[in-house]
Amino acid sequence: MTPRLRRSVLSVPAINPRALEKTHAVDCDAVIFDLEDSVAPEKKLEARENLRRFFSDRPLENKERIIRINSLSSNFGLDDMELVTALAPAAVLLPKVDEPQDVTDISDLLSEADASEDLRIWAMIETPRGILNAGAIAEAGRTPGSRLDCLVVGLNDLRKETGVLAQPGRGYLVPWLMQVVLAVSAYGLDAIDSVFNDFRDEQGFDAECRQGRAMGFAGKMLIHPAQIEPANRHFGPDPAAIAEAEAIIAAFADPASDGLNVINAGGRMIERLHLVQAEALVHKARLISARKPA
Repeated sequence: MTPRLRRSVLSVPAINPRALEKTHAVDCDAVIFDLEDSVAPEKKLEARENLRRFFSDRPLENKERIIRINSLSSNFGLDDMELVTALAPAAVLLPKVDEPQDVTDISDLLSEADASEDLRIWAMIETPRGILNAGAIAEAGRTPGSRLDCLVVGLNDLRKETGVLAQPGRGYLVPWLMQVVLAVSAYGLDAIDSVFNDFRDEQGFDAECRQGRAMGFAGKMLIHPAQIEPANRHFGPDPAAIAEAEAIIAAFADPASDGLNVINAGGRMIERLHLVQAEALVHKARLISARKPA
C-alpha cells in the first residue's frame, strides 16, 4: 500500500454546512464527513443532502475524503451507502465493526454498485468484540476484493461498554490500543488513534499525540480544527528522522551495496528492511512539503 498522509483526520458533522465549508481552509490530511453519531435521527436526510451539495459545489483539494455511515442494521445505512456510491469519496468509514464479515458486507455492496476500486473502506474499532477481533478484521483487508485500508479506534464507545474510566495516560486502554496497532502492522494497513474530547486542553492533547505516535499510530482523529497543527507536528517526521532516512537511501544506492541485504553505514549495521522504512518516511516528507504553499 502506498504511504498516505493521515496525521490529522478531522471529523465534521454533515448536518453543519458551515463546518463543511471550513474544511476547504484547514490544513488537515483527511476529513471524515460524519452521518452517524453527530447527526440526530430526524436530521439524517438533511445531512445527506448537505453532503451531496458540498461534493458537487467544488472539490476538496489535498485532503482524503471519508464518509462515515450509519450501521447497515439501522434504518439509515443503505441510504448512506447509496450516497457513498454516488459521491465516490476516497473511503467509507464503517461504525462499530465487530468482525470481518462487517467489512465483507460493505465490500460486496460496493462491488454490486460497480464502485471504483479506488473507493476504500475504513473500519471503526470501538467495541470489545472489535478489539478482540482486530487481527481477523485486519487480515480480511488482505483477501482478494477487499478494500480495507485503515482501522480507526473509537475509545468513547469502548469506555462506555467496558466501564474503563477516562484517565490521563490511558493506562488501562494501552493494551487494547497496541492490539490494533499490531493488527494493522501485520497486514499492511494504517491505524488512526481515537479522538481527544477536550479541544481546549492543549497539554493533554499534546501528551496523547506523543503517546499515540510512540505506539505506532499513523495519526489521530480530531474533533476541532485547533487540534490539526499539533497533530500534524507530532505525527509528522522530524528533520533528524528525515535526514537519517535519506542517508540510508543513499547508502543502499551506492554501487558497492548492490546485492547486499545488510550494509555498514556510519558504524551501524543497516538491513534492507530499513531501506523500505526509510523510503516510506521520505515519501511522506515529500507529500507534506508538496502541501505547503510555495
